[in-house]
Amino acid sequence: MSRVGKKPILIPDNVEVAYKENFLNVKGEKGVLGRSIHPALDLKFENKIIYVTVYKDDRISRSLQGSIRSIVANMVHGVSKGFERVLDINGIGYRATLKGNTITLNLGYSHPIDFVLPEGISATVDKKNSIKLAGIDKEVLGQTAASIRMLRPPEPYKGKGIKYAEEHIRRKAGKTGVK
Repeated sequence: MSRVGKKPILIPDNVEVAYKENFLNVKGEKGVLGRSIHPALDLKFENKIIYVTVYKDDRISRSLQGSIRSIVANMVHGVSKGFERVLDINGIGYRATLKGNTITLNLGYSHPIDFVLPEGISATVDKKNSIKLAGIDKEVLGQTAASIRMLRPPEPYKGKGIKYAEEHIRRKAGKTGVK
């Protein structure tokens, strides 16, 4: 059995949860999220606590239990508090500007790159070299941050590129002269 899957999920007071026919709908002050739950699993509700249970104890059900529990917990957290991801841009002349729903990135290429944010994701650009992404869906937020990072991944010699704020780039020594 999954240790993560057995942990209960606490529902805050400002969150409403509806579960009907294997579809979970979570509504909070930040927004609404919905997701279908695998038919091998079930959700049990007991006074503001959710438990993820399995119908039969087989390999597939056990492997899904922890994943679904994490997804449901992230949905509850997202609609109540939201998620944030910060990206840092390093490099001479590298910068980002925000216009509406589009981030324009100058990353050392011969042309600027326009990145359109998906629905549900908002961004702020600080000091032209820091992008703060925010949203209620952790999966979409993470994919958006990864897509922006892949436009110019950080390189190990000078550290130029886009990296996550908490990411540490292992630097390499450059070439040395041979005598």
